[in-house]
Amino acid sequence: MAIETWLTRTLGIEVPIFGAPMGGRAGGTLVGEVSKAGGLGLLGAARYATAEWIAEETAIARGIGGDAFGIGLMTWSLDDNDALLDAALAQNPRVVSLSFGDPAPYVKRVHDIGALVVCQVNTVEDLRVVEAAGADFVIAQGGEAGGHTGQIGTLPLLQEILEATSLPVLAAGGIATGRGLAAVIAAGAEGAMIGTALLASPETIGPEYARNKLIAAGSADTVYTSVFDQARSQPWPSRWGGRALRNDFTGKWHDAGAAESELAAAYDPANPDLGVVYAGEAAGLVNSERPAGAVVRQIAADAERLLQRFAQ
Repeated sequence: MAIETWLTRTLGIEVPIFGAPMGGRAGGTLVGEVSKAGGLGLLGAARYATAEWIAEETAIARGIGGDAFGIGLMTWSLDDNDALLDAALAQNPRVVSLSFGDPAPYVKRVHDIGALVVCQVNTVEDLRVVEAAGADFVIAQGGEAGGHTGQIGTLPLLQEILEATSLPVLAAGGIATGRGLAAVIAAGAEGAMIGTALLASPETIGPEYARNKLIAAGSADTVYTSVFDQARSQPWPSRWGGRALRNDFTGKWHDAGAAESELAAAYDPANPDLGVVYAGEAAGLVNSERPAGAVVRQIAADAERLLQRFAQ
């Protein structure tokens, strides 16, 4: 029994799984492998990305997984400079993720190339903003998610969003196994977006130590903090902190009220104890380094088996 939902039918993919557009981690190889496995990988075009990087990584993704891919952008950063949106649209993605801000100025441009707009939302108020802007579907991203997120748990948020909208809804945050995918589909979601489940995969980019740190971590070993943004002068709006693995840096500086200059001096991206590894509360479910395609296929297969129990 294949899991068929609005997501798989609309995008022509085999399994209702998105690979999260993780800035600094989701490059073309990861995106391509997620798509090759039947899902849809999203390139993480963070604020510091360049048009050249987007073009190069998209070519890699296409070479592995074909034309089924998306690109994720941080909406708040486009308000100052929307050149990355132009660069993303030039690659003809199937989906553009416009999250963390009001996408209204950008939705028509995405629709004009025939792509769909998806927005991560962290509250019902966020939902109303992106509905008014013309988003095609939404992702209820709970506070268990790694990286930048809100503060409402995935399950209560998903229920709120499903009750409040007629748009198709995906779930994100804490989903790393077939049990998680089956649970959100049974609740009414059209699929799930996974990030932390892929972070130990060899296809990720970023510091090598991040994989081992994640594998060693438990689900209680994360912290919701803004100190890494402050240390790196990343001007994220204050309402969105980032969930990361605890280390010596967070132990000393989280909630310490230090100045940005002091945080910047203490931060060292090359040092596992002083650099950032954004990861979610599903960290305890990631116990080994596994290829991204294998992760996607197993989550889908396990979810199919669980959901089949209710189809008999």
